[in-house]
Amino acid sequence: MPIAGQMNPAEKRIIPSLRWWIGGILFASTVINYIDRQTLSILAPFLKQDYHWTNVDYANIAVAFRIAYSLGQTVCGRLMDRIGTRRGLTISVTWYSIVSLLTSLANGISSFALFRFLLGAGESANWPGASKAVSEWFPKRERGLAAAFYDSGSSVGGAVAPFLILPVYFRWGWRVAFVIPGLLGFLWLIGWRRLYYLPQDHPRISDAERSMILAETLDGQTAGKPRLRWRDLLKLPQTWGTIISKALTDPVWFFVTDWFPIYLVAKGISLKSGLLAVWVPFLAADLGNLFGGGVSGYLIRRGWSLGAARKALVVFGGVGVLLLIPTIFTVNLYLISMLFGLATFSYASFSTIANVLPTDLYTSDSVATVSGLSGTGAGIGTIIAFELIGHFSDARQAAGTHTFDPIVIVAGLIPFIGMILVLLLVRNTRATDQGLVRRI
Repeated sequence: MPIAGQMNPAEKRIIPSLRWWIGGILFASTVINYIDRQTLSILAPFLKQDYHWTNVDYANIAVAFRIAYSLGQTVCGRLMDRIGTRRGLTISVTWYSIVSLLTSLANGISSFALFRFLLGAGESANWPGASKAVSEWFPKRERGLAAAFYDSGSSVGGAVAPFLILPVYFRWGWRVAFVIPGLLGFLWLIGWRRLYYLPQDHPRISDAERSMILAETLDGQTAGKPRLRWRDLLKLPQTWGTIISKALTDPVWFFVTDWFPIYLVAKGISLKSGLLAVWVPFLAADLGNLFGGGVSGYLIRRGWSLGAARKALVVFGGVGVLLLIPTIFTVNLYLISMLFGLATFSYASFSTIANVLPTDLYTSDSVATVSGLSGTGAGIGTIIAFELIGHFSDARQAAGTHTFDPIVIVAGLIPFIGMILVLLLVRNTRATDQGLVRRI
């Protein structure tokens, strides 16, 4: 019998390379997710002026999002492993699309903080859900590129957002600007509900693609064994390596996404003339995602072990983010754009590996849980970073164009430290021999 809501098998049409269509809709979800969250950071310089917010005020609003987002990733990751990817992402996108629409009713710092908290709770399921979908639909040689594909939606969404949100703001005001991503989320849900099913259940997958996917994704599954608990997972060094890979890199990315317009203004660059600089780091990160996923897959096909291929990109990313540091010596728009672009390219290569590690190391019933734990680590790191950024940037206002110098130096160094720790923790251990994690 056909599954409820699916086509009759006699009427189905096969979709070639269906797994990449799945990757495409995950990419679209991430694009909308980032347009949604970027709306506030793009409008922050104007809202700060209208509502007389300090940098600390803005940081507190951003932290409200991060608290919900960081806690939500662990909760939603576990929930995703229990209720499934299709239902889990449906609930998530419905939730944050409604909240985005409601944000247009905000009228001050408290209401903005409340809506950002609710938005963070809804959006927190995106990465655990996407990681789980990749583990369900892609063989290991393609997981890096698949993770890069959906993760690149963050940089595409960030790059598109200014061109979408600012014209709406200048014509109709900020309230209408918050409605746009909410409407996009509801359009996405229509496509998602029609397209996403597990490979073994999908009515439009070819037999050859189904067999290829299931031959690997079901390999090593722990049928009949209990799902690993949180405390069991947290005893494994591989889990901590996965958490650190996000906790010590994502705060740098969120500094770029949430603070970069304010940083440019501090450098004496107007947002209108600095629109290029806002856009370039996101485009560079998009290319970095594809570079990280593509190169690691290429190295695997060339005979590298899975672990060596992934770690090569971790080293590349950890070293490359150091290029943020020279920006403290210039106020030149083009030089700042280039250095931030190179740094975010490197970050994104590292980030792609961080996103794919749960699918490399864990079986399907733990992927979203571990991805959620790493997201919580990233959220905690970002909350700490945002509070420090707000206080230090306000305290250093008199430094003019050098207001953000200490912040940028730390932002360049932290991922390098994360690189070292990931190399030490993500390796084959006794837990690998016991079948608790996959061999890399």
